[in-house]
Amino acid sequence: MSDVLSQAEIDALLAAFSSGEMDVEAIKEEEEKGRIRQYDFKRALRFSKDQIRSLTRIHENFARLLTTHYSTMLRTYVHIEVASVDQLPFEEFIRSVATSTIVGVFSAEPLKGRYLYEIHPSVAYAMLDRFLGGPGRTNGGIFKWTEIEQSIIERLLRRSREAMRESWQQMVEIDPELEEVETNPQFLQIVSPNEIVAVITFTAKVGEGSGMINLCIPHMMLEPLMSKLSAHHMLSKAQKELSPREREELLKRIHKSEVPLRVMLGEATLTLRELVELSPGDVIRLGTARDAPLPVFIDHRPKFLARPGKVKKRLAVIIERILEEGEKGV
Repeated sequence: MSDVLSQAEIDALLAAFSSGEMDVEAIKEEEEKGRIRQYDFKRALRFSKDQIRSLTRIHENFARLLTTHYSTMLRTYVHIEVASVDQLPFEEFIRSVATSTIVGVFSAEPLKGRYLYEIHPSVAYAMLDRFLGGPGRTNGGIFKWTEIEQSIIERLLRRSREAMRESWQQMVEIDPELEEVETNPQFLQIVSPNEIVAVITFTAKVGEGSGMINLCIPHMMLEPLMSKLSAHHMLSKAQKELSPREREELLKRIHKSEVPLRVMLGEATLTLRELVELSPGDVIRLGTARDAPLPVFIDHRPKFLARPGKVKKRLAVIIERILEEGEKGV
């Protein structure tokens, strides 16, 4: 709709004012009413939009690390990502938590207070099923946790500590520690009911199960860091040079990284007819001489030249030369 009125529309408005169909005072009163908003003092906002954005960035990294940790531990497809970051009274968060859920209560020295790490029953049961050798299904909503099951889930909760430590280390060095595990959210009272908390909600998919994971961090716990939860501070920290300790830690992680490595024995071109007519015993001649060095690829890039051979009856290659940048090999 155009913001510029036509002459016919202007004439119609003037006629309506003149005839009394439109009351100027009533319009002003409606505008005044529109400016008044209800404000709930029990739900005072304690985090600015900039701080919420910073929390989102921190926990997007947390979600990526948690995905890696759980995928390795459960040996199945796990995907976790941030769904929302909200601030609300602690009482409201507790009311929204499902019954028979799994909640880990963590401390995080040197920060004062405790935070909650809650896994929805459907996700927790899928993790438990996968941990015990199943495909990772949920059980249809009937959750009665035995002591053995709680003990296994506790191991999954503890696995989140390293991801939490790494995601926050750019801002502060914390040491998360699991203090207790609770299955009834009504027994959880880490702060007063009206205390504002930051609730980071993640969507999680584990095997055949899916659901939500929640982090509940009280405002009073993050209060010493409020000045650091800004885009300017996060950017300046990101541009800061790494300390020797951080550099050493980074190198350790890089050295432990796994990369795909493959050796190309040769290649050949066949017509579609020749491919269809292949049968057991047929020989395909490769375009590589028997004594020619073989290119070794790392992540689809040629990196070495090697000779084929055997080590204890196993096929192997011995590296002869490192290829220069841009060199394609043989």
